[in-house]
Amino acid sequence: MKPVNKPLASGQRPTAVDWREIHDRLDTTRTTIERGWVPEPEETKNILRARARTLAQEPAPEREQDHTIEVIEFVLAYEKYGVETSFVREVYPLRELTPLPCTPPHVLGVINVRGQILSVVDIKKFFDLPEKGLTDLNKVIILRSESMEFGILADQIAGTRLISLRELQPSLPTLTGIREEYLKGITGDRTVVLDAGKLLSDRKIVVHEQVGMQATEGATHAMVT
Repeated sequence: MKPVNKPLASGQRPTAVDWREIHDRLDTTRTTIERGWVPEPEETKNILRARARTLAQEPAPEREQDHTIEVIEFVLAYEKYGVETSFVREVYPLRELTPLPCTPPHVLGVINVRGQILSVVDIKKFFDLPEKGLTDLNKVIILRSESMEFGILADQIAGTRLISLRELQPSLPTLTGIREEYLKGITGDRTVVLDAGKLLSDRKIVVHEQVGMQATEGATHAMVT
């Protein structure tokens, strides 16, 4: 189809086409594309400011880690509990438990961990939780601080996980009494996170020094014989 030439208005003269100018513009456009686009100075400043904001936001994941804790989860009487791994020395199998006389009911006895005698506390009794009996799944979570070290009995180890401190709820209506006293918080899936620092420093849980010395001497004699 041939282009239709639009008739000029009366008295209008045809405008001459400056082909040299058109070719110069095309050459300039082609050169710009081949060399790559170069922004204007003001646009360059905007790009640099945007990059600076992006770089400033990159450390955010590290700041988020400061608001999380790692806990080891374990089962007590069909409920899930957790303690911070920063207070856990190791998890040890429950074997060769030696019962001790003259100790509170929540102290099951002592175990020999590579030559070190450690008392084992059944916090189910301390928290007034139902008994399940000892099985092969029982483990001892050895807690430690600068001044104290003992094991707590776990019916079963569930694993480790990271918990955001913002996720922790202060308590539940059904969680009262002594468990609430050692509570650090409760997760959305009802894992009770205990305050291991309080457990390690509370005199109601820690065996008194004199009784502990008698128990250790008796346990050492029983293990040797």
